[in-house]
Amino acid sequence: MVSIKSATEIAKLREGGQILAGALEAAKDAIEPGVTTKSLEEVVVKYLADHQSEPSFKNFRGYPAGACVCLNEEIVHGIPGPRKIKKGDLVSVDVGVRYKGLYTDAAFTVPVGKIDARRQELVAVTKEALAKAIATIKPGSHLGDIGHAVESLAGEHNLAVIRDLVGHGVGHRVHEEPQIPNFGEAGQGLELKAGMVLALEPMLALGGHEVSCLEDGWTFVTADGELAAHFEHTLVVTENGVEILTG
Repeated sequence: MVSIKSATEIAKLREGGQILAGALEAAKDAIEPGVTTKSLEEVVVKYLADHQSEPSFKNFRGYPAGACVCLNEEIVHGIPGPRKIKKGDLVSVDVGVRYKGLYTDAAFTVPVGKIDARRQELVAVTKEALAKAIATIKPGSHLGDIGHAVESLAGEHNLAVIRDLVGHGVGHRVHEEPQIPNFGEAGQGLELKAGMVLALEPMLALGGHEVSCLEDGWTFVTADGELAAHFEHTLVVTENGVEILTG
């Protein structure tokens, strides 16, 4: 069952989404060669505490950290630790926020220093895929429209869509129905209605779409070791279209 959020709930989600956007900016500003992935998590956790909110990923199903930090071939759910970021790395940060009892979720990928043209393309196209997916959303559109937008753009650039990891509903819980694949057929799937709150998160890779999970039980990586990128926003379907809550 996909829940419809009330105007009061959406107002709270909007506030929480802006806090989350600020936390991601703080993390982005802290990324430079030599810093640890753990230090990025600490920046996020402090920012959230300073803004009367909490990291929703901490202890969710046993996840041990307040933010997910991934490098290079890691796609999602990377556990922050002592690893140091280097020039040429791709760094992805994914944060969930609990604010006034409601949840938002967002992520970004950035390069560290100079990277080659193909890596630049991976990051730029994944970010563009999120924008194109969001642009499909309005009352009466379908989940398939979202996946089709991402898959079509990825195909134009010979990038793989990660198929085993998907977006999701959000708001009352960290993860809600529906699941939102980054592939699909336009006009197919669940019809969207005003008040639905969704977390869209394209994940693209330079190689194949297959994934593996590391021994930590959390970190998903590309099975072939190729680079991946990940962008995410929480948004609400409005009467006239869509509003990004974490922008």
